[in-house]
Formats: sequence, structure tokens, C-alpha cells
Amino acid sequence: MKANSLPDPNSAQTSVPAFPVYLFDVDGTLLDSAEDICGAIHQVLSPHARSPLDFEYLRSFIGFHLDVCFKEVRPDYSREQLDDLILQYRNTYWGRNHASTKVYPGIKETLAVLPGRKSTATTKGTPTTRAVLDMFGLLPHFDHVQGTDGFPCKPEPDVLLRSMEALGARPEDCLFVGDSSADMEAGRRAGMKTCAVLYGYGQPEAMARWSPDFWISHPRQLISAA
Repeated sequence: MKANSLPDPNSAQTSVPAFPVYLFDVDGTLLDSAEDICGAIHQVLSPHARSPLDFEYLRSFIGFHLDVCFKEVRPDYSREQLDDLILQYRNTYWGRNHASTKVYPGIKETLAVLPGRKSTATTKGTPTTRAVLDMFGLLPHFDHVQGTDGFPCKPEPDVLLRSMEALGARPEDCLFVGDSSADMEAGRRAGMKTCAVLYGYGQPEAMARWSPDFWISHPRQLISAA
């Protein structure tokens, strides 16, 4: 399969070699968390929206900074107003206690046997990421946890570079696994190999523009050559 061709979900690339280091996006890659994320956004933004907020529309923003969604819904709001809404979202999101979030099938089993060191590279903050991974029993599989803490979010490569540096790795050591065009762009800009997942929230067409090195439709395909 050509790296920049659109994949068939039933015949995605399975020959993924083993890497010394794996970096993972979280929402849409490790966890199916759209119901909780979009539910919290909907609850906070609906009173301010000029038209109904469709679930699929809100889901398309997962993986990007909250600003992207909030600014699109209310481009006229000041920075102070947007920050207040984002704070409301965070309180609302935590209040849901991840009741509708699930670990994707095969993630735990894959992480348990996947060789190499592992870290995260997510738009969530590091404390939130660590707490969520712990809640769903994934934390023991990670050598490092890295979220976006006061620096630019994906598609900027900063969170990937921080994660890589924490493990003392080089770009060529790493495979970044994610489900969005922002993930694929960030990985490409960080100089590392990328793996696009087809079971998450991203659009294959958007991810394909960044020519992922691998495509998978199930986590177990990461260990097919391990």
C-alpha cells in the first residue's frame, strides 16, 4: 500500500516493524472517549451556540486544542470569555467521571506485549492524562506520560519532542500512533515514523495528506511483526 493512498479498513497495512520507542495519542487511539468529551463540550457550548451542535461535528475537533472548537462556535468571544468556557468544560468533563469512556478493544493486550518503551503525546495535560490512564488500567504499560503543558498543541510537534526527550530517544527510534490529521502532521514535523489508526475519530482523507508510514485498523497490527 502506498503511504499516501486511502486505506481499505478491512485490509490496512499490517507489516509494522518493531520500534525502540512508541508514542501514543490518547483520545481516539487508546480510549474511545468521544461521548464524554463531546457531551461536556455540548453541555457548555450549547447555550452560546447560534445553531444546534451536532455530535459528529464536535467529534471532528477531538485531538485539537479546545480553542479550535470554541473559537469556531463563537469567533466573536474575547480571550477571557473563551477561557471561561474552557474552564467550564474541564470541570464538566471531570464531573462526568469518564462514565461513557472505554478502552478500545485490543489496546491492553497490545500494550502488554509490545516491545520497546512507551509514552504518550496528547493534547490533554499531563496530570489529566496520567489520571485517566490510571483509571483505565493502562498506566503500568507506560514508561513516561506526556501531555501538553503550557506549550503549543498538535499539530505543532512540541509534545512529541518533549516525550521523546524524556526517554532519551531520537526521532528515528520512534513510531507515533494517532488517529487525526493533527497527529500525522505533528509526527511528520517531529521527524518520526507515523502510524494512522482507522478505528478512531480522524478522517482517512485528512490523515493521508500527511503520508502516514503505516495504517492499522486494530491495535494488534502493531505487534504483527514483533
